[in-house]
Formats: sequence, C-alpha cells, structure tokens
Amino acid sequence: MLSQLFRYGVIGVITNVFCYLIYLALTQFWGMPKVMMTVSYLLCAFLGFQANRVFTFNYDGQVGKAGIRFVLSHFLGYSLNFLILLSFVDHLGYPHEWVQAAAILIVALFLFLLSRFFVFSNKY
Repeated sequence: MLSQLFRYGVIGVITNVFCYLIYLALTQFWGMPKVMMTVSYLLCAFLGFQANRVFTFNYDGQVGKAGIRFVLSHFLGYSLNFLILLSFVDHLGYPHEWVQAAAILIVALFLFLLSRFFVFSNKY
C-alpha cells in the first residue's frame, strides 16, 4: 500500500500542479472560483484515471466498470471540494487560492482511499 500511495502521490503532484495552475489562470481571467474548479477538476479526474489505473494500481479489470466506480468516487470528491470552497470562501471569507490548495490535498487523500478499496479493487 505504501508503494501505491507513493505512486499515487507522484501522479497527484504532477496532475494537480498542472490543474491548479489552470484553475488560477481561469479564475484570473473569468473569476467564478467554483465554476473554474469544476473545469479543472474534470480535466484532472480524466488524467488521474488514466495514470492511476495503469501506473498506481496496475488495474487489469474491466475499464468500463472501474470507470463507473471512478465517476461515482469523483462525484463524491467533487462534492467535498465544492463544499470546502463554499464553506471557507463564501461563508468564512478566506482567499480561494489558499482554500483550493488545501482542498486539493484533502480530496486527494479521500480519493486515494476510494481508488484503492473501491475503484481499482478486483473485488468488484
């Protein structure tokens, strides 16, 4: 599990730094942090599925079934991210840049656990 967590972390750092920079650029031009988080989240989710399926979890099961579990897991991850932004930016007034950076870490750990035990598990 530690080696998977390490590989997940490497992929996560690469994709999330890329997507966070996209998020910052989009919010710089158009504002709307939650809308731009949605756009960058979808991009990162797609990249993460491909990389983690092969590199992190060596999943050789049916891609379609894993894809459905992945979408469900990321719906939960997206919802968590959205609630974090809503709570800390809209209600508490913290800067969206810092809140989104923290949310990436929280959601990444949440999604690792779901990926490990649900999405890429050969039990399903």
